[in-house]
Amino acid sequence: MTTNVTWLPDLVLFDEYDGNWDRYLEVIYNFFTKDFVDDQPKFQGRKLALKKHPMYLGKEATFWHIISEGKSEDDRTPDLRRCERIKWPRPVIENCNDPDIKIWENLRDHEKRACILLDSADYLVVIARRQGYDLFWSAYPITWPHHKRKLIEEYEAYIKANAA
Repeated sequence: MTTNVTWLPDLVLFDEYDGNWDRYLEVIYNFFTKDFVDDQPKFQGRKLALKKHPMYLGKEATFWHIISEGKSEDDRTPDLRRCERIKWPRPVIENCNDPDIKIWENLRDHEKRACILLDSADYLVVIARRQGYDLFWSAYPITWPHHKRKLIEEYEAYIKANAA
């Protein structure tokens, strides 16, 4: 996968930290903190908060959600593809008007979510809509073609339904 999106930051590669997970974890957490704790962005003019609890090792739940994968919150595993893209969510959120970005809303577990797809980079940011603010829920690279197809179909159905 290659992308020509000029505003997308470089990956933060694990190998650049001599394979030291603890050091790498602190580095990527510092990027996360800079982008979402020290200076909260807005999404479509609304405050963007984090899911803070449950905290684990002094780090917010949203952080763990965007660097790991798994069906159960109690049994997630760090994913290096997610980790190395730690600097991507904020620029994706802030560049929503880029023609390469597709935005739509859906329902997941009876909760309205905004999906922000950076199409050429196969990268998705998910934001939970709350009353009066939004909650940064997750972000991850799309690694399976059928998953991307389903997202595009969902986007197209949303656009069609809201065109009237």
